[in-house]
Amino acid sequence: MHRRHVPVALAATLAGLSVARPLFAAPTQWTVATGYRSDGFHAATLRWLGQALSEATQGALSWQVVADGKLAPLAKIPEAVTTGQPEVGECIMTTMAGAWPVCGADAIPFMTRHGADALRLWKVQRPVVDRALRASGLVPLYAVPWPGQGLYSVEPVRSAADFRGRRMRTYNPTTRRIAEMLEATPVEVAMADVGKALETGRIDSMITSSVTGVEQQAWRWMHHFYDLNAWMPKNLVMVNAAALERLDPKARTALTELSAQAEQRGWAAAEQAALQSRETLAKEGMQVESTPPYLRGTLVRMGERFAREWVREVGPQANQIFIPYFSQQ
Repeated sequence: MHRRHVPVALAATLAGLSVARPLFAAPTQWTVATGYRSDGFHAATLRWLGQALSEATQGALSWQVVADGKLAPLAKIPEAVTTGQPEVGECIMTTMAGAWPVCGADAIPFMTRHGADALRLWKVQRPVVDRALRASGLVPLYAVPWPGQGLYSVEPVRSAADFRGRRMRTYNPTTRRIAEMLEATPVEVAMADVGKALETGRIDSMITSSVTGVEQQAWRWMHHFYDLNAWMPKNLVMVNAAALERLDPKARTALTELSAQAEQRGWAAAEQAALQSRETLAKEGMQVESTPPYLRGTLVRMGERFAREWVREVGPQANQIFIPYFSQQ
């Protein structure tokens, strides 16, 4: 009698196990396009999320990260994702401002003083960006910032007057206007040519992140770094809306929940990268300081001016971001 009951007991046990495990649809593999380096912390966050998704969905959803712009140039990635090839993409939001002006809030200088400000900006910016992108068939998953932009200078800076006659590196209309407003001479220099421009004396100051300064070994020519946090541009990770809708509901829920965790990890990684790069600059002999008090007021007024101009350009959507952002200060 014991032998006759074994198959029944075993069948009951197996049935119980099948009920206990969440059921997912057939495996789905996505491709993720990013224009940035595979060894950067942004790509590392994407890979972490892909692994976490595979584990959480028991292999029902996974993805492959293709970095270095190999699938599409950085500026073309959002457009590619709207077609569903690839399903997911990462792009710096300032590049997306032409198609979706609300993404341009990242490029307004001197609005965010530190990471907490940048996170607060993203929290009020996200629902506005979400509505704008969904109209084009895209859904934001998460955003992670770059370390804040700081000032590099050959000579010390204590106030705006110290910029007069300086040769400041510029690389877009915003940085050119900053140089002009500070009465410095704007000098257009691509990132690939920064080292040569410093070596030949074409520039004696520039605004870029501490991470970029380490990559360029700025200490070979510059002696001072001021941690302005002039702005903290963000990379946005977005998914094709139709591809998202086709997912099994459980996989879709896992993607939403794990994307929130990826965002937290990414912000922590950005903060750590900024800290480590500032330490490296100091170790290599640069004077690393916060914003000089006599310069801070000038920069705040410049930021207010840039913000007013952006509101006039973008219209009511800009107020949906700025009114809650400034009211929470």
